[in-house]
Amino acid sequence: MTKPTTVTEYAAALDQPLREIAEKLQAIVDAALPQPGAVWHGHPVWSLGPAPGRTPVAYFKAYPSYVTFGLWRGQEITDPSGRLEPAARQMAAVKLRTPADIDPDLFATWLRLAHDLES
Repeated sequence: MTKPTTVTEYAAALDQPLREIAEKLQAIVDAALPQPGAVWHGHPVWSLGPAPGRTPVAYFKAYPSYVTFGLWRGQEITDPSGRLEPAARQMAAVKLRTPADIDPDLFATWLRLAHDLES
């Protein structure tokens, strides 16, 4: 199997329910951020600014039983829901095991806040 080169290919290569999670995340992130995502280091990443030197903002990465959705500076975001968990450096993420774990309004809010940190 060839490695996916686009976010759509990455999502399409996943088994259900991870594929549905990835497709929903792609739609939410694409609607919230001005530049399309790209596969970077093997998984989808959304960045701001011109290449090279783009500033990464959000990502998702599939594992065998869940998809991690994260924000590069997520620890700087106020999250009253308590769902964002600290990760490496300044990152924060949430693990999604089913499509029902996705809250489009909450995730769009996180993305808007993450975008504003980089603006």
